[in-house]
Amino acid sequence: MNDSAPGHHQTPTLHGASGTDDPGPVDVLGVGFGPSNLGLAIAAAEYNAEHAGPPLTLGFVERQHRFGWHTGMLLPRTTMQISFLKDLVTQRNVHSRYSFLSYLAAQGRLIDFVNHQTFFPTRHEFHDYLEWAARTVGAAVTYATTATAVRPVDDHFEVTLAGVGAGVVRARNVVVSTGLTARLPEGVTPSVRVFHNHDLLGRLADLPTPRHGRFVVLGAGQSAAETVEYLHSTHPDAEVHAVFAKYGYSPADDSPYANRIFDPSAVDDFHSSTPDFRRRLMSYHRATNYSAVDLPLIEELYAREYAERVSGERRLFMHGASRALRVDDRGDGVVVTVAHEPTGLTEDLVCDAVVCATGFHQMDLGAVLGDLAADVVTEDGGPAVTRDYRLITRTATTEGSIYLQGGTEHTHGISSSLLSNVAVRTGEIVRAVARDRASSGRTPTARAAAHGADAVGG
Repeated sequence: MNDSAPGHHQTPTLHGASGTDDPGPVDVLGVGFGPSNLGLAIAAAEYNAEHAGPPLTLGFVERQHRFGWHTGMLLPRTTMQISFLKDLVTQRNVHSRYSFLSYLAAQGRLIDFVNHQTFFPTRHEFHDYLEWAARTVGAAVTYATTATAVRPVDDHFEVTLAGVGAGVVRARNVVVSTGLTARLPEGVTPSVRVFHNHDLLGRLADLPTPRHGRFVVLGAGQSAAETVEYLHSTHPDAEVHAVFAKYGYSPADDSPYANRIFDPSAVDDFHSSTPDFRRRLMSYHRATNYSAVDLPLIEELYAREYAERVSGERRLFMHGASRALRVDDRGDGVVVTVAHEPTGLTEDLVCDAVVCATGFHQMDLGAVLGDLAADVVTEDGGPAVTRDYRLITRTATTEGSIYLQGGTEHTHGISSSLLSNVAVRTGEIVRAVARDRASSGRTPTARAAAHGADAVGG
């Protein structure tokens, strides 16, 4: 096992398009090495351990300089919103050595965690688990490297890489999991004082000396509420103004029946449904994951605001039914013009920083695939994907496939890129790759038909 620190640059077993000692392409190149492709590395390692014959070979590239998962939001007191049982492996293999419970045992904290009587570890602890899993599985990862183009050639793909691992590598299959990209409100320009919450801790550390004693947070979801709570707690001399279109934060629906939308079987239901019913399902259950906040956090913020109203010493302000008309960074501070939508009344808030907790864009396939992106079949506004997460293209020129871990919410449902289903999802992809290697000679188009004839339409 490779137990090197996750920040070390590891060179994957990837091979160029030429060379006398070229042993051929790897079975899988993973683009991105966050939790989803980390789960893929583990699923492949366990598959290799359980099956005779040549092992599946994998390599990964990751744009970050070391392993990390939303490190800018590793705030004190924040906990996971999913059970520790929805780790990288347990729903696929309860005996796995890579489970969260195995991690606890390795750290000597298993009994202490049991006594803690919770299903929801802190975000810090879960991130430490992910780092431990990355070290333990010993995947071949080249950090500070991005994929910029994928080209089918004969029986494999040639993938163009930029960064530390710049060059062209060969792989029979490519699994894209580059994560989400931060979304700022329309017309808002990022700066040292105006930034997205995903890098909150780093941006606050680099913030110029505060002059105005005021922060503004835009957004109504869990991250927005956590940011408000953190700023209010860590800057006791500053005001914190939350601006959102709702009257107040809406509680997340984590009730048992609603949570079935994250079950592995729900992916089957979603993929086999018509596009119209898929959209209805998403509308019904958006409150399980989007623009919703854990109820205890809502109650904590309300209690703080109410206590300040009683004392007359106000620092926490909720601007409900409102929006930011303008965000003007003037160098020594930011002027935010806030409009109260029902009345049309506006006020200017001069602040030291604006934090935009305004969500994310889906991963950009074009940035990874290059010209091949023009060949992708679309479905309901997104890429067409078979049940086992294969991307469907108009022409099939290789023996392998491109798989997506993310960007498939329109075909596979809310859990398409979430931790909730990573263990099962990665196992399905590994089995598909192994089946295809065992039955080489069938084209991706034929395999797509065999693995899900209803891939386009439903």
